[in-house]
Amino acid sequence: MLSRLVLKPWALTQCSSIPKISTANFSGLAKAPQSFRLVGHCKPTSCQRIVRKTETLAVSSLSKSDVKYNKIVGTWLLGCSGMVFGAVILGGLTRLTESGLSMVTWKLLGEKLPRTAEEWESEFNRYKQFPEFKMQNSSMTLDEFKRIWWLEYGHRMWGRCIGAAFLLPATFFWMRGAFSPSMKKRVLAFGTLIGAQGLMGWYMVKSGLEEERFQGPADVVRVSQYRLASHLSLAFILYTGFLWTAFDHLLPALKQDVVPKGISSIRKLAHLSKGFAFLTAVSGAFVAGLDAGLVYNSFPKMGENWIPKEILEYTPVLSNFTENPVTVQFDHRILGTTTLCLISGLWLLSRRVALPPRTRKAVNALALMGWCQVTLGIVTLLHYVPISLAAMHQSGSLVLLSTAIWLSHEMKHMKRFVK
Repeated sequence: MLSRLVLKPWALTQCSSIPKISTANFSGLAKAPQSFRLVGHCKPTSCQRIVRKTETLAVSSLSKSDVKYNKIVGTWLLGCSGMVFGAVILGGLTRLTESGLSMVTWKLLGEKLPRTAEEWESEFNRYKQFPEFKMQNSSMTLDEFKRIWWLEYGHRMWGRCIGAAFLLPATFFWMRGAFSPSMKKRVLAFGTLIGAQGLMGWYMVKSGLEEERFQGPADVVRVSQYRLASHLSLAFILYTGFLWTAFDHLLPALKQDVVPKGISSIRKLAHLSKGFAFLTAVSGAFVAGLDAGLVYNSFPKMGENWIPKEILEYTPVLSNFTENPVTVQFDHRILGTTTLCLISGLWLLSRRVALPPRTRKAVNALALMGWCQVTLGIVTLLHYVPISLAAMHQSGSLVLLSTAIWLSHEMKHMKRFVK
């Protein structure tokens, strides 16, 4: 088939709209085919045969290992992203139940699981040596300690499971030649992020075990909100990378012959919405770290005012945005509202553009999730942040980011208007 087309390049010029292509140019086309639209006075059947032959050559030029492992690798990456999602939920529950400081040691391959009464008593005695027990939980019993210890232990072991679920298949796929050069770079980046995430998790916990940070009688023993936000940000970045790459393998973005007019504005709004969804989630880490959800439990006003009087109470002024619970809650409200406005504007603008069906579904899903997430946040605030609602709200932030990633991925090839 290839020899016939190479020997007879004039076959490609039977349509007036298709220029003559030399043998060298056609071989390049087979390696990297360009999507084009057939117009002019050409018989549909002959044109369709030419396109089918070109596509066949393009497929045959792909690496056999890429085709063989494409869906398997995509499914593996999707599973890894799901595990990171679960880790975020477990981490949120650990923070909400104040379980994160129950384990005062950290080992790379995991701490020894207490099995006997003596081992549990020894673990409890280690906990008693640190600020949280001395200043806040001095009346805690062994049974109460076990409940918070198990949650932190589950969170840590789940993180180690993510490392194993990534490393072992990645090694196998790498040795089998299933990764392209660009994919190898991504795999190395994912592995680095997983390692950094584990180290940041311990660095975060360590901040709550340092007695010098809690000297005043009114001090609340908690981990550093800066380290908590960094820990969550790394998890979100890792999740985004896994999910985006899984989409590349399982749900590749479609290339359009004609990009609809007005798509540029929608594409910009999609990326902007994704960025603000991420920033809002990170600001939520500061809210959780400072228990800022409990300072004002009214909406839309904060107490009797639209802008609370304590908003710039700390000095220096910039410290209010990361250390003042009132300011942190106010910022989270503003970011959440801004994100919702961007998503709503994106949805309204998309009604005027002829989007592909799958892209339309992504836009609708993003708009629906945006309104659900803001509503859930308001309900959580008005009910004084119960654990169940707060956990759902944190999960919703990741679902919202997921839909924004999906939409951005669907539009990755819609970069310009073609007349």
